[in-house]
Amino acid sequence: MNKLITLVFVLLIFNCKTPEARRPVSVKTGSFIDASVERNRKLNAKEQTSIEKLLQEGQKDYIASESGFWYYYNNKIEVDTLYTPNFGDIVNYDYNVKNLNGTVIYSKEDLKTQNYVIDKQELFTGLREGLKLMKTGETVTFLFPSQKAYGYYGDENKITRNTPLICEVTINSITPNQTN
Repeated sequence: MNKLITLVFVLLIFNCKTPEARRPVSVKTGSFIDASVERNRKLNAKEQTSIEKLLQEGQKDYIASESGFWYYYNNKIEVDTLYTPNFGDIVNYDYNVKNLNGTVIYSKEDLKTQNYVIDKQELFTGLREGLKLMKTGETVTFLFPSQKAYGYYGDENKITRNTPLICEVTINSITPNQTN
């Protein structure tokens, strides 16, 4: 009986090792991410150069937005009684889309008049932010870098990936949100 207890005790002592951490099967480096970061830096620098060239050549005084795009007023409404749209307001607008060379990608006729509920519907980032700067009756030309437009994927139709865009937008009406 003592031998049995001793045997059990010895087995317990030798089997109670702390578990060792599993080692990874393969070690991966950040080379893919590093290459991606470098590729994006080059793309952004190339886009920035193209945009700066367009801004310098143009006859318009573009305003730099806090959101990372540029715009100028084709038709500015100076009346203070009109307001810019807020969350939940319905904006009725027309717009067209061009590339940086001025070639029309989508005309106003292609896109037709749009209704957008501010911050409640899908719309590419730049246009969503740009509409919030406008009043009824204004026409604004926006210059969006690709990350504010359709980014890496494009629109999967006519707008290719990483394409900066020029959009001329006219707000026809703003219907205030009735739930506020």
